[in-house]
Amino acid sequence: MTGARDLSGAADRHRPWPLCRRCCGVALDMGSARTRVWIAGRGTVVDAPTVTSPGAGAVYPVQRGTIVDTAGCARMLERLLGHRLPRFTRPMVIVTTPVLDGVAYRTGARAAVEVLRPRSVLTVPSARSIALAADADMSLPLVVVDVGAHLTEAVLLCDGAVTDAHRTAVGTSDLGETATAGQIAEAVVAMLTAIRRDDRTRLAAGALRRGILLAGGGALRPEITHALTTRLKAPLRIVPAPHTAAVRGAAQFLQAAHTHPSTTAPPPPVTHPH
Repeated sequence: MTGARDLSGAADRHRPWPLCRRCCGVALDMGSARTRVWIAGRGTVVDAPTVTSPGAGAVYPVQRGTIVDTAGCARMLERLLGHRLPRFTRPMVIVTTPVLDGVAYRTGARAAVEVLRPRSVLTVPSARSIALAADADMSLPLVVVDVGAHLTEAVLLCDGAVTDAHRTAVGTSDLGETATAGQIAEAVVAMLTAIRRDDRTRLAAGALRRGILLAGGGALRPEITHALTTRLKAPLRIVPAPHTAAVRGAAQFLQAAHTHPSTTAPPPPVTHPH
């Protein structure tokens, strides 16, 4: 009868974090260069290189927005979070994902996150997380450009859903090596041109007139923002703290999911070691 009583009142007692002591939550942005983690009640507690193990001989399990070593990602998450999560809890986890190649990324991310013994795993496109972190009006069409370390995406959102997206395998880590700020800006212009050309509803044109939402580490690089400003025929709006926008937006999704009726049932019992 105890289990039935817990279920009947679960939604009423499922208070917002950090007041809720019954479960914990993790928002995870696992990029090619850096992994950022937000833990309920504690804020962003991890901002570390995406490497299986630090130091000499470091292995990079995420490359150009693709998980190439799922087991390596799992070892990294265990190293970064194993000692930070309350013992014997089953966290709810939300993971940001690239818009394109998202299916493969989601599969790898879900497998890697199992090391945290999650009660549930949800995924959200990075562009949508960024829009939420920017407090953008998602009832209107919106263009998001995310310039990361190894990958740049341009995404058209309509009512918060991805309508079109393009990506280029170039980012800030390529500056001075194989790309210039101007070349990154030209790649962004080409992607936005393709989005506008392929849109038969003129929603993209309206979104571009309202301004492009810029996020990612590239938004902190003056040479990139200057190159974009001189080449784009649209206003450029830089998200506050653009390098952490994706994980902050995922944290907002996590807090909303935390009290949703579909997630308020008690987690499966945890078997304690003898």
